[in-house]
Amino acid sequence: MLTGEIAEYCRKLFNEIADEYEFQIAEMEIMPDHVHLFVTAHPKKAPGEIVKKLKGISGRKLFVKFPELRKVYWNNKLWNPSTYYGTAGAITRETIQKYIEMQKVET
Repeated sequence: MLTGEIAEYCRKLFNEIADEYEFQIAEMEIMPDHVHLFVTAHPKKAPGEIVKKLKGISGRKLFVKFPELRKVYWNNKLWNPSTYYGTAGAITRETIQKYIEMQKVET
């Protein structure tokens, strides 16, 4: 469902949320059924809190703008509760960005 106008609005929301909560999205690929993000933030900002803000705010706003999503996603939950996040200590920023960019090409 994350295609076309919905994907573009999701991209806009993620950037607005990042600006408001003072972290940066270095790379973003929105796939039809999931999202890849490379985020940089102050060390005091917990990755889990960043994910919580992104999912919570974007989910609510996407349901308001696209009420038809409620017919597809039950219990008013757009995002799956599972999440993967890691830090970039052992690999370079360029490696992560290249991986995220390649996701769009491979699907």
